[in-house]
Amino acid sequence: MTELRQQVISATKWSTLTEVIAKLVTPITSIVLARLLTPDDFGIMVTAIMVISFAEIFTDAGFQKYIIQQPFENELDLYRATNVAFLSNLILSITIWVIIIIFCQPIAELVGNKGHGDVIAISCVCIPLSSFSSIQMSLFKRALNFKLLFWAKSIGILVPIVATIPIAFVTRSYWALIIGMIAQQLSNAIILTAKSPWKPYLWYSWFNFKQMFSFSAWSMLEALSIWLTGYCDVFIISTVLNDYYLGIYRTSITTVGQILGIITTATTSVLFSSLSKAQNDENQFAKILFKFQKTVGLVLLPLSIGIFVFRSLITDILLGSQWQEATWFIGIWGLSSGITILLSHYCSEVLRAKGKPKLSTLSQVINIFILIPLILYAVHQPFNVLCDIKAASRVFLIISTLIITYLYVKISPWKMISNIKLPLLSAIIMGVIGYFLTISYTGVIAYILEIALCSLTYILLIILFPSTRGELKNLRKFIFK
Repeated sequence: MTELRQQVISATKWSTLTEVIAKLVTPITSIVLARLLTPDDFGIMVTAIMVISFAEIFTDAGFQKYIIQQPFENELDLYRATNVAFLSNLILSITIWVIIIIFCQPIAELVGNKGHGDVIAISCVCIPLSSFSSIQMSLFKRALNFKLLFWAKSIGILVPIVATIPIAFVTRSYWALIIGMIAQQLSNAIILTAKSPWKPYLWYSWFNFKQMFSFSAWSMLEALSIWLTGYCDVFIISTVLNDYYLGIYRTSITTVGQILGIITTATTSVLFSSLSKAQNDENQFAKILFKFQKTVGLVLLPLSIGIFVFRSLITDILLGSQWQEATWFIGIWGLSSGITILLSHYCSEVLRAKGKPKLSTLSQVINIFILIPLILYAVHQPFNVLCDIKAASRVFLIISTLIITYLYVKISPWKMISNIKLPLLSAIIMGVIGYFLTISYTGVIAYILEIALCSLTYILLIILFPSTRGELKNLRKFIFK
């Protein structure tokens, strides 16, 4: 048990360090690339990623989770299963890549990228490349060897700095993004394969394949629902609007995710682990959730409202002047993100911690059936209307997740909403003050002073409430931990 505890501590340390570096380096490269390339270039890149991510659902088929979760009697059984998973993944990925090459032009037209079949065909080399890294990665995760994964991912994160940015500077073309993505996958495949204790060899078993596929079928369906949730709107927009608006749309979502991800990435795994330990103690389980929501909400709610208030400043700093049409969507998406994370995403973690991941998938499926008709209508409206409807659709996701959580876990949605009402009220007051300040005074210095004043106002409001005053101490302890 002591050895396992040390492994878990080490894995947590290296995993957290990986996410910190990713959240620091990625926005910097995004800032540079946003000024070298156009929204059209990013729109072309989005369609390529959409095709790749869809294909990888079927090439991986959930084999990663099988290798990580399945108990094996000995190392030989593990390596045999790994070999079957690797060869299955590789054969499927090469087959799908060949099919994509043959039909690249019709596929490009299908995803609204007519005339760019060559981009789809070349970028999809990432599919067989990922078959090397994904299976190797599952072995390292199984062994809790996150230190090596840290180095592999860190090198991958640095690829845009040494490859994508220089190529973008010279060519000013979307090919810089495509080449950077391929280079990133190639570096992962080389490093993980070279360092892996297992190496591919010629051995295969249909019996092992059937075992793995029966185990992983649900994981594949869950991955498909996640893909549909993330890309059904992108697919519709790509077929109706041009690459420019697709680039604006997706980059706005990504930009907000990079800002809030600093908090959510570091906290979601902690919430899941804590809830999992208390899953059989109903009172402790609810207590952990409520305390976690309020503590994280103290930072997340003012940050999301701050993104809306200072959306122009954020767009100028992170993207540049050619992305001005992204300003409104960045603001409205940021505004809706804080409450969505606290009341929907965290509820999904509740369902998973209770051993009910199918219910989390159910809420996603409900959201898909609501989102698709809304986007089909909104895509024919002005772009800002599309952005408003996309952000507003998250209300349905929140409602469905809260209802499912109440029905199956018996945690009251009213208690969750009441739990964050004081931080939310304080953040709203702060946002109103900030809004009137920004329409009265503009400029970099004015914005800096306004941000400082809004932050001070929010802290003073929080201190006024005894119930939230104690949470500030908990927040400080959490950050240091």
